[in-house]
Amino acid sequence: MILVLCLPGAAAEAAGKTPGELQIGDSLPEATLQGLNGSPRKLSEFRGKPLIINMWASWCGPCRAEMASLERLAWLDPAGHFTVIGISTDDYPEQAMTLLRKSNATINQFIDSKLQMEHMLGATRLPLTVLIDADGRVLDKIYGAREWDDPESLRLIDKMFRIRVGAPPP
Repeated sequence: MILVLCLPGAAAEAAGKTPGELQIGDSLPEATLQGLNGSPRKLSEFRGKPLIINMWASWCGPCRAEMASLERLAWLDPAGHFTVIGISTDDYPEQAMTLLRKSNATINQFIDSKLQMEHMLGATRLPLTVLIDADGRVLDKIYGAREWDDPESLRLIDKMFRIRVGAPPP
């Protein structure tokens, strides 16, 4: 009997899920993000257009490698079809700020000092990029670094958000 009760927890752990982690199709609950290069913002303030959330840390080489492509992606969308934000999982905001200053980051960056977003989004590995629709539903989670402004990534964004990156708004 005890074995049966333990199996669901064991299965979740084996799959790498964190307790309370949002799955594809789940809606983001309300949360306040602490600003690194701007003011605090509530997640609900990003509703109304698709959102790309990139979870990163200053000590993570692949995270640093993909940051410039996320900046370029944001600049490829001057019409504002979607929003790109970053959320650092650094323990010390000063380390995250040092990296942001060196990289001349222009997209909104936040710090997840209490691990709320890390647990909510399932950032067990970094970097993690989460695609969220305009209604706040999780569409996809991509673990690992990629060039976010290359043709393959742009096709993924176009497909998920049903837009054409760089095209005028409908």
